[in-house]
Amino acid sequence: MKCKHYIVNKLHPLPPGYYPADLVKCSIPFDCAGFSQKKCICAIADHHLEKLYLAALEDGIRIYGISAFRSYQRQEEIYLDSIKTKGAEHTARYIAPPGYSEHQTGLAIDVSCEAVNFELTEEFADTQEGIWLAKYAHQFDFRLSYPKDNTEGYAYEPWHICYACKDARFYV
Repeated sequence: MKCKHYIVNKLHPLPPGYYPADLVKCSIPFDCAGFSQKKCICAIADHHLEKLYLAALEDGIRIYGISAFRSYQRQEEIYLDSIKTKGAEHTARYIAPPGYSEHQTGLAIDVSCEAVNFELTEEFADTQEGIWLAKYAHQFDFRLSYPKDNTEGYAYEPWHICYACKDARFYV
C-alpha cells in the first residue's frame, strides 16, 4: 500500500484546507463515546495501528485513542485557547500552531490508558502501556514524535505517535 501523505514540522506547514483523502474511523477503542472527527485516522495508519493494538492486547496491554485527526480549524481553536488559558510560553512548548500539527496529516494519534485516567501526561511513560508503546511502536511503523531528547522544540510527549510513511513528503 503506497502512502501519499504529507509530513509537517516547524518549517513545513500544511495549508488551512488540507484534509487527508483517506480518513477512516480508527480501529482501536477511544476514551469517549460517540463519533467525532478526532477518532479518524488515515487508512494506511489505521491498518498499522490496529496491528499495534492487537499485539498490545496479546501482551495484556490496553491502549486507548484520545485524539487522532485534527483539522486546521480545530488545531487553531486548541492553540488559541491554550494561549488564553496557559500562556504563550506553555503553548509554544506543547501545542503546534495551526498548520504545523502532525494531527492534521491524519497519521498521528495521542493514546493513553486507564492507569493515568486517560490523561495526556508524562506519567503515561511509566505505565505498562507507555513502556510497551515506547518499546514496540517502531515494529508497527509508528514513532514517538517527541521523545525526551527531541529537537523539534516541543515538550516530551510519550503519548503521541505518528505513522512513519516511508514515502511521505513535505507539502509544496
